[in-house]
Amino acid sequence: MQRPDSAELRAVREHLVSYSARLLADGLAVGSAGNISARIGDVVAITPSGISYDEMQPGDICVVALDGTERHATEEPSSETPMHLAIYAATSATAIVHTHSAEVIALSSACDELPGIHYAITGLGGPVRVAPYARFGSAGLAEAAVAALADRSAAILRNHGALTCGSSIAAAYDRALLLEWLARVYRLARCYGTPGVLSAADLAEVSAETQRRRYGIRRSSEPGSSDPGTSDPGTSDPGTSDPG
Repeated sequence: MQRPDSAELRAVREHLVSYSARLLADGLAVGSAGNISARIGDVVAITPSGISYDEMQPGDICVVALDGTERHATEEPSSETPMHLAIYAATSATAIVHTHSAEVIALSSACDELPGIHYAITGLGGPVRVAPYARFGSAGLAEAAVAALADRSAAILRNHGALTCGSSIAAAYDRALLLEWLARVYRLARCYGTPGVLSAADLAEVSAETQRRRYGIRRSSEPGSSDPGTSDPGTSDPGTSDPG
């Protein structure tokens, strides 16, 4: 059981604050919208509710048990905590980024899926599903998000936003950036006409070639490396690297 003052949790809190500030800088959220979390053993560290990212401090990050029981929090945990906990219970993810980005929200209001407009979508597991609308913070939203994430590392929430998962905060955040870029590419393509999209067979071929070439895996992290400790866990997460 993680102590609230453990070195690991202190480091995670700092990372959550750092990446939360990037949400604003990268246009993935405004004000205090969206949230980020990380699972450490039997607890989840998650950003608080209603605090601007410009003002957030590591001590504001909340720590809750996987069953939702509050462990340590000076602030109110994010209203989307039930969604994060449901995803951790259903997947092997150890980090989640929930955005309110403009491109993705616009797409969510008009489409049922973000199709294979570019082969980089294999980094998200394939075409990204748009989950049915459900009120923020509700059990219905948590259920819809988990269903949309089946065999994927990203999902879009209708008239709401998006979420991406990974083995680290860095990996999940990179996928959030990729998802927003893909949504923008798709919007631009539709301005020119009806976009051609890649088939399931095309995407499967890309995934197989990516694995064959071991894209995103640093040689220093492979067995027999003279320096096995230098690999960034975000870059070694399958699918986070664009092979182009």
